[in-house]
Amino acid sequence: MIRASLILTSVFAFALPAFASNIVGDKVVVRALDKVTATTKDFTVNVGESLDYGSLRVEIKHCEKKPPEEIPATWAFLQIFDKRTDGEGSEREGEKVFSGWMLAEKPAISALEHPVYDVWVIDCKGGSQVFEPELR
Repeated sequence: MIRASLILTSVFAFALPAFASNIVGDKVVVRALDKVTATTKDFTVNVGESLDYGSLRVEIKHCEKKPPEEIPATWAFLQIFDKRTDGEGSEREGEKVFSGWMLAEKPAISALEHPVYDVWVIDCKGGSQVFEPELR
């Protein structure tokens, strides 16, 4: 009896837990704030597409989030361009004002610094989840 319990204990001690892979989404929910009018608006944008908001063009490159059984974490890779006029009414090509990962749970870590607009990631939607064992 003692030998059987030692065998079971050693099996459970060396068993690796199975963790779910991240969910790679196909849509990103972003919130935009116009600081001049103090208004916010949420947008759902497909990965690979862009959003025009005021003078900004927000390009969505990728999004992922942790599966529901793990600690919540959502992140997306964005590139944001600011279209400016040349003073004569014609638009110039947009200047890249942000390129990087935004974290939904901690927006201040990687934020857009712009005098008129704020943009931050709210959620990553769609996609599928594949269960795979991982070593951690």
